[in-house]
Amino acid sequence: MRIAVSSDMDEAVARLLVDELGRRGHAVRVFGALSPGDRSDWAWSAGAAAAAVAAGEADQAVVCCWTGTGASIAANKVPGVRAALCADAYTARGARRWNDANALALSLRTLSGPVLGEILDAWFAARPSEEADDRENVAQVSALERAAATGAKDAKDAKDTKGTKGSKGAKNAKEGTAQ
Repeated sequence: MRIAVSSDMDEAVARLLVDELGRRGHAVRVFGALSPGDRSDWAWSAGAAAAAVAAGEADQAVVCCWTGTGASIAANKVPGVRAALCADAYTARGARRWNDANALALSLRTLSGPVLGEILDAWFAARPSEEADDRENVAQVSALERAAATGAKDAKDAKDTKGTKGSKGAKNAKEGTAQ
């Protein structure tokens, strides 16, 4: 798989991420502080990695900054990118399964080598759900994105036609599981 990796800092854990992805057989393209000459600020580096996904130059991205929040926000501004900030394996698995996330955002401050391995294991093992309500939610996110891009005030495609009664979100809340 082709993975775009960005980091706003040349930290040991960022280098470990690149090495680990390569060890797992992925083709890695680096951005930001990991690539000499690139602008390293989180908004620019995460945006560049996300743009590679949107352009079809990468299958997925892993975007990093000190907290992971800024990189996630920047990546999510690129149309077609669904970035998820994940601090553990459970969240990474859910982001891929329920949200069809195609960009993993990570915190350089809180991440250790063992936790990184667990997150990557979960991320790459999970597949997007084929359940109708999960696909509808992902489609709704795309509709919201299209509505924002066109400046529509009340885009028909962006309206909630299902409501929350009986939805998986309500069911999972009752069961204590998260999305």
